[in-house]
Amino acid sequence: MKKNGSWPLGIVPPTEGSLDRETWERLLAVLAASCPGGPDTRCFAYYNPLMLGADDFDNRHVRAGRLGDAGLLYDTGDADFSPSTLWAADGSWVLCTDCDLWATKVAGPPALVEALLNDPEIEALRLPWAT
Repeated sequence: MKKNGSWPLGIVPPTEGSLDRETWERLLAVLAASCPGGPDTRCFAYYNPLMLGADDFDNRHVRAGRLGDAGLLYDTGDADFSPSTLWAADGSWVLCTDCDLWATKVAGPPALVEALLNDPEIEALRLPWAT
């Protein structure tokens, strides 16, 4: 059953510019499996201030920690959605969720890209190189 032609009543869509919880958790698992440090990989997470209120540009909303703990970032005191950007402290990979395109882009080593493309639970495609 739909209300006002929107999502079915039993399904709550993710916040615009956020991954749904299941995809976020699966993506973290693939990242951890692809990193030499596994869940102990140091990473940073950034919350886009537009997601938290357009007048909140002074607070950068960056968190630092372990990839294995990144699932908790979905339920911080500030937000109930995934961070806009997550990246490895060593710069080996980065993911960014775009609120305008409803898409998440991941850049990283070929093995990580292949793991994402071949994962049965993640919908992924390879973007062409810009010319």
